[in-house]
Amino acid sequence: MAIWAIIPAAGVGSRMQTEEPKQYLQINGQAVLAHSIARLGAVAAVERIVVALHPQDDRWAMLGLQTGPRLQTCVGGADRCHSVLNALNALREHAKEDDWVLVHDAVRPCVSVGDIECLLAEVADHPVGGLLAVPVSSTLKRAGPDGNVSATVDRTHLWQAGTPQVFRYGLLHRTLTEAIAAGTLVTDEASALELAGFAPRLVRGRADNIKITYPEDLLLARLILAAQGLEEQPVEKQN
Repeated sequence: MAIWAIIPAAGVGSRMQTEEPKQYLQINGQAVLAHSIARLGAVAAVERIVVALHPQDDRWAMLGLQTGPRLQTCVGGADRCHSVLNALNALREHAKEDDWVLVHDAVRPCVSVGDIECLLAEVADHPVGGLLAVPVSSTLKRAGPDGNVSATVDRTHLWQAGTPQVFRYGLLHRTLTEAIAAGTLVTDEASALELAGFAPRLVRGRADNIKITYPEDLLLARLILAAQGLEEQPVEKQN
């Protein structure tokens, strides 16, 4: 069974407070989106990456990435779920019902290749698929209408969902289509599966697989990528 990858990258990133969409902000001379594509591209098992772009995107060409058998683009939609569905349709001629599809956020440039490979290994025999996630470690508060604390939430069984998320092509296409038809604009692919009664597997990933959402996240991502680069350098033996 083949493994395909999708990156929904049609968002405008209003919370970033910049004119530039956050996927095109620079880290070490490369756009955030280029970093994310490179991480997926480093997974040898991935056959092709489909990037869903905003219909008026005028920045993609500036990345200098060559489209071809392993990288293609398609037109994204108004919401994430529409972009993912459009990318699934772009794969229709190539993907089989039981093939795996990885969906990864355009603005998670720090995901480790090891985590992606671990995710694929963990779901290999799972009937549904799964997602990278991190157990919630901080105390959670529920806010009331007045902005004051109304309750402390038990975090014992709570996880923070991340990406990639990986599901069978046919099942993901069907559940996303059904969710959209029902007027439910799911914010991640696992939610579409859950609405249809399926239970995806949670696979623990690294906590440094952050999503760039606010301005301070960009600096944090720079520091994480620098630290990851040091991790990958061979340790010199001492005489």
